[in-house]
Amino acid sequence: MAEQRRNQRPSGGRPTGGGRPSSPRSGDSRSSERGGRPDRGGRQDGPRSDSRGDSRGDSRSDSRGGPRSDSRGDSRGRSDSSSRGGAPRAKKSYGPQGAGGGRYVEKEAPRSADQAVYDGPELPAEITGKELEHNVLAQLKTLPEKLASRVARHLVAAGELIDDDPETAYQHTLAARARAPRLAVVREAAGEAAYAAGHYAEALADLRAAKRMSGATAYLPIMADCHRALGQPEQALKLAKSPSVANFEPEARAEMTIVEAGARRDMGQMDAALRTLELAPLQSKSRAPWVVRLRYAYADTLETAGRTTDALAWFHRTDAVDSDELTDAAERAAILEKTQRD
Repeated sequence: MAEQRRNQRPSGGRPTGGGRPSSPRSGDSRSSERGGRPDRGGRQDGPRSDSRGDSRGDSRSDSRGGPRSDSRGDSRGRSDSSSRGGAPRAKKSYGPQGAGGGRYVEKEAPRSADQAVYDGPELPAEITGKELEHNVLAQLKTLPEKLASRVARHLVAAGELIDDDPETAYQHTLAARARAPRLAVVREAAGEAAYAAGHYAEALADLRAAKRMSGATAYLPIMADCHRALGQPEQALKLAKSPSVANFEPEARAEMTIVEAGARRDMGQMDAALRTLELAPLQSKSRAPWVVRLRYAYADTLETAGRTTDALAWFHRTDAVDSDELTDAAERAAILEKTQRD
């Protein structure tokens, strides 16, 4: 199951976390064999000089009249990018004249925006791509070997950066997506990295695509949180009521509960938000992160509803199981205590 990264404060505001893109689900068996590097186009030849007189300014015409232009394209009518839409190749032009006549000098053409995305951020030499989980590597085997290796390296780099530099992680997943857009494993990675970087519309689009390809439903909590971030709480509630949620593991179910309660709060339905959380296993003896987040969400909602005494009690209960300090429950409790004393 893909790791689900949610809010440090999961009860209210905008989502701030994404999922690690190095552990997604199954890919699409129809993965593109066209996923290699886009064709960079053909060379634009300089002026020809041969016995047929091109360099003398002769405009060659075929038997029907008019300038000749063959299907391969050259200086007689060809543009400097290929018909397949590849990035322009570096143009060649005459340089300084020497004893042997003119010579061609390379002039580097600027990269287009699409080419920059395709290239992606620089890949560290120590990343090989083999660091991915075996099930992910197996899905990438549907691609040509060199292409699979490049996609794998971008996914590994994204996974390493997603917590500390989510924007660069997202750029790595875009480079992987540009090469293999038909693999669910890649679309999930792009969606989770976009979520971590705060690109919620893009995250929603990629996770929808991944869901269509793989049939997986574990993306639903993140998708619902994206709807919240986009100001669409009603859509978040629709996903929260999906039949598949009943079959979720406890962690995923808790995440969806938190998002559902947040959507209710967005709509001003504070009592409904509290009821949603009260139906969750708040009293669980587990110290798992999902229990911490559930309790924190409940405490935060109680405080927002004006029930400060109850909120203080639940911030303390949250802090009691938050050994990894996932939340600021201790600080919130201290603030409430001070407020009550004053």
